[in-house]
Amino acid sequence: QPTEVFDAVAAEMRQLLGADVGRLMRYEQDGTGTIFAGSDDGIAITVGTRLTLEGESVAASVFRTGRPARIQDYARASGPTAALLRKQGIRSSVGTPIVVDGRLWGVMVAAWREEQAQQVLADTELRMAQFTELVATGIANADSRAQLSASRARVLAAADEARRRIERDLHDGAQQRLVSLALAVRSVEAMVAPGQKIRQELSNIADGLTHVLDELQDISRGIHPAMLSQGGLGPALRTLARRSAAPVELRVGCDRRFREGVEVAVYYVASEALANAAKHADASVVHVDLVAEDGTVQLTIRDDGVGGADPAQGSGLIGLRDRVEALGGTIEVASPAGEGTVLSVTIPVDDARE
Repeated sequence: QPTEVFDAVAAEMRQLLGADVGRLMRYEQDGTGTIFAGSDDGIAITVGTRLTLEGESVAASVFRTGRPARIQDYARASGPTAALLRKQGIRSSVGTPIVVDGRLWGVMVAAWREEQAQQVLADTELRMAQFTELVATGIANADSRAQLSASRARVLAAADEARRRIERDLHDGAQQRLVSLALAVRSVEAMVAPGQKIRQELSNIADGLTHVLDELQDISRGIHPAMLSQGGLGPALRTLARRSAAPVELRVGCDRRFREGVEVAVYYVASEALANAAKHADASVVHVDLVAEDGTVQLTIRDDGVGGADPAQGSGLIGLRDRVEALGGTIEVASPAGEGTVLSVTIPVDDARE
């Protein structure tokens, strides 16, 4: 985890400098600073603390100037942060700027108590700069990953909207037209006396239109399941279970609605897993469990089939992995030969859809 990495950097910096406290602070848009990582020896200013940048402190000085700063003695320093540091027994501190993509992002701070203050050396700022460069690189990489995930999520949302529009157009357009034509043909068929050859031909045309309509409905469901939009995951998964070629034991442990991207991802993972189980697993039963707990929705699909599935060999789950990971989730497949297959998906959820 990035936070653990930054904590480790702060600890290494603190040990190298002989400091009592090592802190990483992020500057906020409201003119405050939030401590997001650190290492200390019993100092009560913990990760998550938000401090004002008013008055005298190295964090405030770096914020104003963008340059390294030090305060040799907080005894006479003004402001609420200085007062808090004195209360914690801090006498001296040094801060160096964290610059990400040319922008002042935050500050790295090392601090010493009264009895250790003499250890603050003249080259401390230069030694700390090596650590701030490492932190800046880590933050830039994390930002890039976040931007990539956001971009993937936007692409998926746009694709889902297009699929939903196509499904709606098929339902309201072509499918309704086929229904009308089939009814019209049946009506004409009823006007023809039994036994005439044209009556049988009309019946064949009506049957053909009905078969085309069924195929079009299957295609429409594959493009975007209307049941999912209308009823949510519970009804949509129950429909998948009924249509599965392999017997399914379904347990839906939540009746919440989730944001659309989450519901679509869970649905398509379940659909692909059931299709794979029917085609390749030779399973007597497939268990599908859906639960929502601890801020996540969790889908588990397991079968008692032959196992040995390789997600990288055209199982269809590769694209679904991108979809799940774009939502900040994880997808795992365990399929030892002869022991069945277990697929587990966990996706964070931050809001229910009304």
